[in-house]
Amino acid sequence: MIDVNIIGIICEYNPFHNGHVYHLEKVKQLFPDSLVILVLNGYFLQRGEVSIISKEDKVKIALLNGIDIVIELPFVFGSQSADIFANISITMLNAMHCEYVVFGSEINDLNILNKITDQILNGKDYDKLVKNYLKEGINYPTALAKATNIDFNFNSNDLLGISYLKSIKKNNFKIKPITIKRTNNYLDILEDSKIISASNIRNRLNKQEDISKYVPTSTLSYLKNISLNDFFELIKYKIITDKDLSIYLDVYEGIENRLKKVINNVNDIDELINNVKSKRYTYNKIRRMLIHILIGLTKKDNQNLKLEYIKVLGFNKNGQKYLNNLKKNCLIPLTINKKSLIYQYELKCANIYNMVSKNNSEFEIINKPIRFE
Repeated sequence: MIDVNIIGIICEYNPFHNGHVYHLEKVKQLFPDSLVILVLNGYFLQRGEVSIISKEDKVKIALLNGIDIVIELPFVFGSQSADIFANISITMLNAMHCEYVVFGSEINDLNILNKITDQILNGKDYDKLVKNYLKEGINYPTALAKATNIDFNFNSNDLLGISYLKSIKKNNFKIKPITIKRTNNYLDILEDSKIISASNIRNRLNKQEDISKYVPTSTLSYLKNISLNDFFELIKYKIITDKDLSIYLDVYEGIENRLKKVINNVNDIDELINNVKSKRYTYNKIRRMLIHILIGLTKKDNQNLKLEYIKVLGFNKNGQKYLNNLKKNCLIPLTINKKSLIYQYELKCANIYNMVSKNNSEFEIINKPIRFE
């Protein structure tokens, strides 16, 4: 189809920072003659966060910084567990005929990551053990370590990398994984080097600190002062007025009753979460649950979801040439199905995000990819 290496990356860009620039530079060093396809998560993210850059602005930033094609990770998959997030992303890259997926890793050792992945996929009673440990109130990384009986520090990027490897192996995809050494810790909100984590940057933004040292110029003009707390009144309204919250994804074990009980006595998202969380419900899991309530993603609809199409969000000239060649060979249609559940939920996300953020964008409605000349 095209005589270059087709490289896939998967990111949320919340926000796009110097670490992402480093990632792309490393990809270009490894594959000087390549075309890079980005799977991009949009408005509401995997850890229950709200993007501080709108989806359309993230597409512009990605194209400006060397990405050739940007495709959409639909909200209905991108706001779920790491395994679902990873499997759909890898499936899309496979459909686009990517040869490699390149991701950041704390350990930067594929032999160890593959060993852990094989043990997860083939280990006896693994799923049962993890569920039992989680019921005891142990966090997921620790439960994973205990269930695999491997002494390993399961950091966020390595956990996601393992999910990528699981998808590749379970689906027998020919995509080759490549790791790039992550130079900072996702959980470190105090580090002050040129490359710091996205959570560190968001923490500094909340304190109204200057972050120009940590992000490229292309990011600064697109930042929005927005968080899940800005959606609190909408979430509160849904909790109060919806008769049965248990229909929504991730609402289990009677937590809907606790939500109803405390909602009139709290003033923001943090208060709400602190009043309903338990050993079984982590902070991020509750945030994801609240987003699903906000958007209205039901358990019934979730059971009927399937990846019916791949939506192209943007491309440059090289990307356009590849897409023209790919149309008949893409393993998943590139034509949007506006009747699909995926599209309907994505449209709801766009309207709610735009309403609160004052984004005033028609991007999600007109469905025209952004072209970068």
